[in-house]
Amino acid sequence: MSKSVTMAKPRVIYWFRTDLRLHDSPSLKAALDLQPEVLWPIFTWDPHYVYSVKASPNRWQYLLDCQEDLSDSIRRLNPKSKLFVLREAPQTLFPKLFVAWRVTHLVFERDTDAYARERDKAVIDAARKAGVEVVTRYGRTLWDSDQVVAKNGGQPTMSIAQLQAAGYKIGEIPKPISAPKHLPDPGEMPVDFDQEQAPETVDLNATHRSKTDKTFRSGIAGPNGDFAIETLEELGFPAATTPHRGGETLALEQLDKIMADEKYAATFRKPKTSPAAFEPQSTTLLSPHMHFGALSPRLFYWRAREVVERYGKGASTPPESLTGQLLFRDMYFAAQAAIGQPYTQTLNNSHVRFIPWHLPSEHVDTGRGTSAVSGEYYIDSPQADEWFRRWRAGVTGFPFVDALMRQLRIEGWIHHLGRHMVACFLTRGGCYVHWERGADVFEELLLDHEPASNAGNWQWLSCTAFFSQYYRCYSPVAFGQKWDKNGDFIRKWVPELKDLDAKYIYEPWKAPRGALERAGVRIEGNGLSNDPGDGVYPKVMFDFQERKRVCMSAMKRAFSIGLHGDDEAAKDGTWKELFEKAGETEMEGVGGSDGDEDADDTEGEHADDADHESRRPVIKGRDGGKHARNRSDAAKEGPMDRHVKKFKV
Repeated sequence: MSKSVTMAKPRVIYWFRTDLRLHDSPSLKAALDLQPEVLWPIFTWDPHYVYSVKASPNRWQYLLDCQEDLSDSIRRLNPKSKLFVLREAPQTLFPKLFVAWRVTHLVFERDTDAYARERDKAVIDAARKAGVEVVTRYGRTLWDSDQVVAKNGGQPTMSIAQLQAAGYKIGEIPKPISAPKHLPDPGEMPVDFDQEQAPETVDLNATHRSKTDKTFRSGIAGPNGDFAIETLEELGFPAATTPHRGGETLALEQLDKIMADEKYAATFRKPKTSPAAFEPQSTTLLSPHMHFGALSPRLFYWRAREVVERYGKGASTPPESLTGQLLFRDMYFAAQAAIGQPYTQTLNNSHVRFIPWHLPSEHVDTGRGTSAVSGEYYIDSPQADEWFRRWRAGVTGFPFVDALMRQLRIEGWIHHLGRHMVACFLTRGGCYVHWERGADVFEELLLDHEPASNAGNWQWLSCTAFFSQYYRCYSPVAFGQKWDKNGDFIRKWVPELKDLDAKYIYEPWKAPRGALERAGVRIEGNGLSNDPGDGVYPKVMFDFQERKRVCMSAMKRAFSIGLHGDDEAAKDGTWKELFEKAGETEMEGVGGSDGDEDADDTEGEHADDADHESRRPVIKGRDGGKHARNRSDAAKEGPMDRHVKKFKV
């Protein structure tokens, strides 16, 4: 090798993904520590996320906000540079870039998602074949999730205590590092090679698109050849409806504002914050910024910790405090890192309790394992399917549930305790519908959808993992009344009821005819018709007290049987015999029906939660490896549970 080659400075691609910031970026620092001759800050549009991960226009807009802000920040450091956006799958794009741009190093932040790990392995393999050195760092969490798993004996962290114990073995959470003051120039960026087109696949976001998607039809460098950031129009989406905007600049301003109110930040207790508060909300709303990496969790942690230390006596502590919320996030990330692909589902998940919920998922063999098909499920009970569709649309007839679900659809965000209540209601607290149905809806609508946290929270609230006290149940009436007796939150999001007397605002089915007439309200239908008309509010779905008793009894039997997602009986269908012997009448294929004589046909109909025409078969006779587990990993009591009513079965 010649001296000129050995002395050449590195030519580095920095691959931005879910780390759309300059501050506290260990991986960006690692790239700059190479003292590169050239540095290309790039973002690649991956067809997997464009088509195979559900997201409403609200989350797409938030992502674009973060990209625009990052690009502006890069320009301020070097007017010749920006965030260069390339339109092709990284698995096929990088091998071509390595050659065309004469790349010596690829640097990026590690991820814990199952697909991301598979993608990164393919890219790393391609880099090695091309002689490109790959440098990675962690930055999405307080501690490196893989290190947490290693210090937890190779097992997932199923409690905050386990996370903290593992973190103690690793050492202090690293202090945040400053943003760079300068970035090197980018080199030439030839793209005179063919663009690999996105593979044929079902577009899970088709129902949101109002125009033709042009993401991969305008060349690798975009319609103007300038590597510009995409627009909602290019993606085929209509305008977003959320008032919340993303970007590192806004994230840091919001963090400063929160920490300036030392009493709020130091004494923050999540269970004491109101899910009915709006303009402003009662929590920080920093989670979407962290999802896209516009805000470093380590910076958030240390800013909050410093405020607590200054405040002294009376400050809150984990898990209820601001730092406690970040610990929950790390707990879920480490659990996902340990479990891998099955983490977001019941099937083959050794740490998730098997419950025969209504509307079970369809599954396919993806090559990465047998996976639940996003949004597609069996209709084992027409009644349960109607309940699910009404829940999703915010027309259950329970006004507080409906207000939360409508806020979610319009704004892309609801308070964490609101998420708890609607999740409990859909699963063990009323509908007995599979938690994967609710997780699908949250995946689509949440700005801050994080696969690790979303699946973990749904497992927690359905008492299938992380938490086991199924007899603690949120009331769709009393829980809202605790925070907002006048029903102002309902009046904002359920305008049909805006003039109803506060005495009936949470239970309009109890209002006398005169009260309804004075408020201009008619109670009729199920709310699923396209044009319900002014002043029409749907009939309540069911008697909550009766459904609560049914669900609690069913949960008690399921816990006594004690199956988990990797047990053979859960996979081969023999679970049904066990539940029938136990006298269960509320389970997949049985119960929750509308009297249709076909309702208990276990083969059922097929459906998907976006009303697509696509149908995929369930793979039967699946094999799943056993994983060690501790059957008592679920927490006995969570930090929010003192605010939830306890019922005896």
